[in-house]
Amino acid sequence: MPGRADALGAVHPRASIRQRLVWTLAGFGMLAVAACLLAPLVGSTRIHLGTVFDRSIPYADNIDAQIFFVARLPRVLGAALVGSALAMSGVVFQALLRNPLASPDTLGVSAGASLGAMMAITFNLDFSLLGVSAVPLASFAGSIGALTIVYGLSTARRRGTSAMVLLLGGVTLQALLSAVIAFRNVRWLMGSLDVASYAPLAAALAPMAIGWAGFATLPRVLDLVSVGSESAAARGVNVERTERIALVSASLTTGAAVSLAGPVSFVGIIVPHLVRLIVGADHRLVLPASALFGGAFLIGCDLVARTIIAPLELPVGIVTAIIGGPVFLWLLFRTA
Repeated sequence: MPGRADALGAVHPRASIRQRLVWTLAGFGMLAVAACLLAPLVGSTRIHLGTVFDRSIPYADNIDAQIFFVARLPRVLGAALVGSALAMSGVVFQALLRNPLASPDTLGVSAGASLGAMMAITFNLDFSLLGVSAVPLASFAGSIGALTIVYGLSTARRRGTSAMVLLLGGVTLQALLSAVIAFRNVRWLMGSLDVASYAPLAAALAPMAIGWAGFATLPRVLDLVSVGSESAAARGVNVERTERIALVSASLTTGAAVSLAGPVSFVGIIVPHLVRLIVGADHRLVLPASALFGGAFLIGCDLVARTIIAPLELPVGIVTAIIGGPVFLWLLFRTA
């Protein structure tokens, strides 16, 4: 029977993938939890984890607890959410387009989300929908708008989606929108995890949850689509429906991430590739592992950004670019 050992002791594929999934979630999960617990302890003011959770000290008098829960933990959780969202979006884009260089950056989704957020800030828009404020809403609208333009270009003259046109159109749109944003605010383009409360995290969770629900339907299908659209269609996959679910889900999560931190570059490219080197190419493993490792990776990058020249602080996008730039060139060299 599938999933059980036979008389010779051989383990069938279903049991094997389940075991690998358990080990993958355990390993990357422990890494993510450790990053979330330890990163808030590091900073210009030294605190101790034991003191933070010492109930014998009133919270009003426990400076360590106040620094941990108010000044640092929201920022660390923001980094975890942003890193997870960008990494998972990168996995989906790379599988869908069968291109190792595809990511929210190269498809123009991050720039569209950034432009939407910048317009909400510039015009001081003050409204909310279902508890979500104007900046995240504008960011979501910008990400979906940018992807709609690029997706429309890729399907304008042929049935189905042209991966090459989608990628080239995304790079062009990214450059154009980034130039518009730079005219207004250059720092926004560098990415910054200046999350000072839990309210922005709660606002970003709703669209992220919708995107994650979409991602949850994709792992098996992405394994087929990444081989080829025709092959996937021959095996009963509705390729067009899969593309729409994947692109909308990735746009929602990217928009939510950008609303928190701006366009943090390279996470969506390098994290999926590092994860594949560890767990292989099966998307049932790659997607959850990328979510956990992406969060831990960005927490680490933000830790460097806020401590390397303390008390001053670097935008986290500078650190991810320093790491991601050489990796991107390596990927470009491999695929040339």
